[in-house]
Amino acid sequence: MKIPDGKQLIFFDGVCNLCNGSIQYIIKHDKNDLFRYAPLQSEIGKEFIKERKIDTSKVDSILLYEPNIAYYTKSTAVLKIGRTFGGGYKLLGIFEFIPGPVRDWFYDLIAKNRYKWFGKQNECMIPTPELKAKFID
Repeated sequence: MKIPDGKQLIFFDGVCNLCNGSIQYIIKHDKNDLFRYAPLQSEIGKEFIKERKIDTSKVDSILLYEPNIAYYTKSTAVLKIGRTFGGGYKLLGIFEFIPGPVRDWFYDLIAKNRYKWFGKQNECMIPTPELKAKFID
């Protein structure tokens, strides 16, 4: 898996409307061009999951991968992504003091209902030509 130096990779549920909307929001607010993106359903997503033996029955909506450091799931991934936006978003760090299982309970509630509440697409989103370079195949 080749990720450009200094970049982090966000894996997301490519058929989830909430997840796709969140990726669009992140792209808009990623002023330092830190992130690259790949659907969990893509070949690189499947490879990442297999290599790390991730149980997709427990983690199936978002992963943040910092090459050579770690990967983060669920609410921790969301908080780490949000904090990179700067400004008031840095205040999201406050929520890291809440124990992970408590944060993840709320995250799981939304993740479990995301298709019912926000809808689902039949296939992964196709980035516009302008955004194509931000996605890893």
